[in-house]
Formats: sequence, structure tokens, C-alpha cells
Amino acid sequence: MSRRVLDWLFAVGFLALAAGIALARASPARTYEASVYAGTPTPVWIGVALALAIAVATALTCRGREQAVGIGLGATAVTTIVSLPVVRGYHFYGMGDALSHLGWTRDIVEGEMAAYELFYPAVHSLGSLFYVLGGIPIERGLLFALVVTFVPFLLFVPLVVRDLSGNGLAVGVAAIVSWMVLPINNIATHMGVHTNSNALFLVPVVVFAVVAYLRRRATIERLPFGLSPFSVLVYLSAITLLLVHPQQMVNVVVLVAAISALQWIVSRRSVDHPMLEQPTLHTQTVVLGTIFGAWAVTNQRFRDAAEGFVTGIFAADVGAGEEIDQQGGSLTEIGGSLAELFVTMFLDAAVVGLLVGCFLLLVLLGRTRLDTEGRALVTYFVAALVPLGGMFLLYFLGTPNMAFRQMGFIYVVLTILAGVAIAHGLGGLSRFVSRPGATGVAAVVLGACLVLGLLTVFASPIIYSPGQHVSESTFNGYETGMDHGVGDRPYAGIGYDPYRFDHGINGLEGEESLTAGTAASGELDAEAFNEGEYGGAYNDADHYLVVTAFDETREFDVYQGLRYEEAAYRGLAYDPTADRVISSDDFRMYDVTGDGEE
Repeated sequence: MSRRVLDWLFAVGFLALAAGIALARASPARTYEASVYAGTPTPVWIGVALALAIAVATALTCRGREQAVGIGLGATAVTTIVSLPVVRGYHFYGMGDALSHLGWTRDIVEGEMAAYELFYPAVHSLGSLFYVLGGIPIERGLLFALVVTFVPFLLFVPLVVRDLSGNGLAVGVAAIVSWMVLPINNIATHMGVHTNSNALFLVPVVVFAVVAYLRRRATIERLPFGLSPFSVLVYLSAITLLLVHPQQMVNVVVLVAAISALQWIVSRRSVDHPMLEQPTLHTQTVVLGTIFGAWAVTNQRFRDAAEGFVTGIFAADVGAGEEIDQQGGSLTEIGGSLAELFVTMFLDAAVVGLLVGCFLLLVLLGRTRLDTEGRALVTYFVAALVPLGGMFLLYFLGTPNMAFRQMGFIYVVLTILAGVAIAHGLGGLSRFVSRPGATGVAAVVLGACLVLGLLTVFASPIIYSPGQHVSESTFNGYETGMDHGVGDRPYAGIGYDPYRFDHGINGLEGEESLTAGTAASGELDAEAFNEGEYGGAYNDADHYLVVTAFDETREFDVYQGLRYEEAAYRGLAYDPTADRVISSDDFRMYDVTGDGEE
């Protein structure tokens, strides 16, 4: 294809994407949206799909400048998808930890605490900067911070692969796999203001620094104390990661330590191995481990988490088997199945993981065409995956939720290795079919996986988890209720504990934070609620019952009344013990008289 035709093709792709962004901006979300995908106008998706189709084709078939432009087009399209809550004017996105992070950011802005008092203050500080320098609301500032922390993932995955192999096809494949956003699994890692997940997107920066240190020689550009520019880059990127979330810093220390250990073993058993020509990571292991240790041991929250992890491993009811069985039974009751959910959420990850696994086995057997240095670098990752996988198993026994966070980190590594693995697989396939035929097969398979991956970047009813859009109406409803409610009266929710909104509205450090009402808040007793015993559904006490559009969507549309029956909810309007005190499109609050007071 001529350069002129390619230029026209890129122009079409960027114009389609720009038109989609403009249309999305002109179609803001007026009320709660259960799905970012369904709420965004169809023409927007047509423009994004056209841009991605051009990007996939050019990333696989072009090299040099043209490939770089194609990768840039694809990365821009995926960033657009991730930015939809910002583009479409969401007040906020995230209803769990995200609201607590919003509260901490509010505390920093309002002077209730200093940023350095937080264990991992980077995202909160970035959101505060957008507020202070840009004059935008704190909620939107954090959504901007989400986008800023995401972009390095798309930039550095192909850069790492370029350093690993130097193969143009591998770089293109790695870029496409990065667009699938495999580290997000919507179980323990989420696309939102969730610092553990946000940290995953910075891991490729640290890996790039490590690979650059191993592969490039900087004997001339030495800095004081024997440092090289690349070792400084390792330290700075790792410290940045630590400030975003320390759990991913732990994984980086394990990765670097595994490489260092392999280098030490090879140095003891060989005198001419290619690894001996590369600089060692012994010093980096000690320095990074020391930095993390000094940071962690002074923090009570880290010590509590470590204690809970150890306790979980030795507890009688360890493991996630019982929880999985329970979830599978619930899915069956509402017409779904674990198999269906696995295909939707994890098929693309499973395909990539299988391909990478086969490739790594061939590398260990010496059956690939990698050069000696490239083989050594890939072997380093194999060595690192062993302890990382062991940590996954330990988490699975102790705290299953943490296991899926660990899985997110492992898939950052697999995303990087996928570029090299699939490129070598295509080289082998081209022996049996033509090179264009092999590229066509790759485009179809990767394109299908890309669609699956992007469909599950955000939570939505398609994975039985409605989107965590916090509309302005919902936020204002909670704020009004907490401002004018009786101070010591608890707040209850249908399937969702309202205390997180106290965090987001009032912060966690000020005098108005965690009022007596929200400190005692919780979920309703489903059995009592379904029987119409509204006053007795919360410990027989007077309470405020909050119901949002999110609750209605999750409990009645997605869960189909599995826990809370819609008829019982409708009965609130006619019950003399329940007085509706706030009502809007997305928010209702009832003042419920407890049975114990009658």
C-alpha cells in the first residue's frame, strides 16, 4: 500500500474518532447509566470501531513511521473509550473505594490532611492539582487523574517489546494486546478511581526501565555514585509506582529480585552465558526492597493488611471455592452461568495466556528464533512469573480478592510477552500459509479478542455488574440527606452501604466526617424487607432508607429480585412507617420508623 493511500486512511481514522468524541461530548449523561456502552450513542462506537480497524491493520502490516501512526491511532481510540465518563460529563464514576479516594482528595484540598500523610498519595495529589490549577470540581479532577495514569500503559507496552525483540511485528502485536486492557478483570481490578488498578498501568514504565538497564550500555553517561541514567530511571519509576499503590511495588520488587537471583545462579554455574554480559540487578533489588520496607513498616494500615493475609491463609474457611459455588448458584437462578461469564470476561485473557505459555515453554526448550540476548531477557520474565504465580496461589488461599489483584499484575507481564510470542507464532504459521494469510488470521483473532476486551473495560449488565456511574442527582441527594438528617440516625441501603458516600461528600478527616449516622450504616435485612417489615429490616431502629437508580438496576433488573423483591420496594410508597423525604430521578430517601419505637 502506497504512503499516499496510508495517509488518507489515517486521516479517515482520526476524523472518525474526532467526530465520535464530539458527538459523545454533545450527548452528556443526564441520569444514571447502567452501562457506559449502552448510554453512548451508536455513531460514537462506529467512529471508534473504524479507527480501531484501521489501527489494527496498520499496526500489523506497516513498519516505521506508518506503524507508529497506526499505533497512535489505536491508543487514542482506546483512551477515548476509557475517557468516556469524562467526555460525557459523568459527575463521578466509582461507588466503592473510589468514593473513599474522593474523600481523601477532598481532605487534601480542604487542608484537613497533608498528602504525605496518606500511604499512597499520588492519584489523590494529581486530582488535587487538577482542582487547584484547573479550577475543575474534585470529582472530575480524579477522573482526569484516571486517564493520565492509564495512558502510560498504552505507550510503554510496545516500547518494552521493541527493546525486548526489536521485531516490528512484535511491537504491533503488543500494542494491539495492550488495547485489550487485560489487567482489568472487574473482580478486584477496575477501570475507575481505584489506586491499586491505576498502579497497574504504570508497571510497564518500570519494566521498560529495567529492560533498558539490562539491554543498553551507559558506560559513558555515568552519574555520581556509580549510577547510570537507566538505574536512576528504575528507581524513579518504582518510587512513583509505590506512591500510587504499594501492592504493585511489592510485585516489582519480586520481579527484580527474581531476575537478580537468576543472574546470581547463572554466574555460579557458567562462565560464558549471555546473561553474564548484562549488568546485574543485585543493587536495584536491595535498594527497591529497602525503599518499600521503610515505607511500609511505618504504616499501620499495611501491618493490618499483612496480618489479615496471614490469618486468612491459616483460617479454617480458606480459599475461594465456596464463594465461587455460591456465585455460580446465584447466576443460575437469574438465567446465567459461570461458563457464560467466563467467556465474556476472560476468554481473551485465556487465549493470550495460552499463547504466551506455549511460547515460554518453547523458549525454555530452545526452540525459538530469538537471539541470545532476547532469549535471556524473556527467560528473566519466566523466572519472575514463578514467584508471582506463587503469590497468586497464596492470595487465593488467604484473601481471594487479592488474588485477582495479583492476576492483574501477572497480565501486565503477559501483555508484554504476548507481543513477542504471537509475532513468533505468526512467523511459524507463515511457513504453511503465505505471510499475508498469517497476518490476516492474526488480525481476525486479535480483533475478536480486542472487542471482547473492550466490552469489559467498564462494569455493565453484560457481566451482571451495573456501571458505577454516580450521577449528580444521586450525589446531591446524599449530600442533602446528610446535611439535613438527624445526626445520629443510621442510613441503610438496598444492597449497598451508604457510608462510602459520607467519605466522598465529607471526607474522612474533618469534624463532619463519619457522622454517628453513617458510622452505624449498613444494608437492610433482605428477609424482613421482602416481607414488608420495613421498620424491622434494620435492627428495629429508626433509620433512613436510601434507594438509588444504581440499586434499582442492580437488584431488580440485573439480579431480578434475587435478594430484594421489587414488589416489596414498591410497597414503601404505601407503608405508614416509611415517609419519603427526598426524591429525584436517581435518588429516594425514606425516613423509616423502627418497630422497636412503636
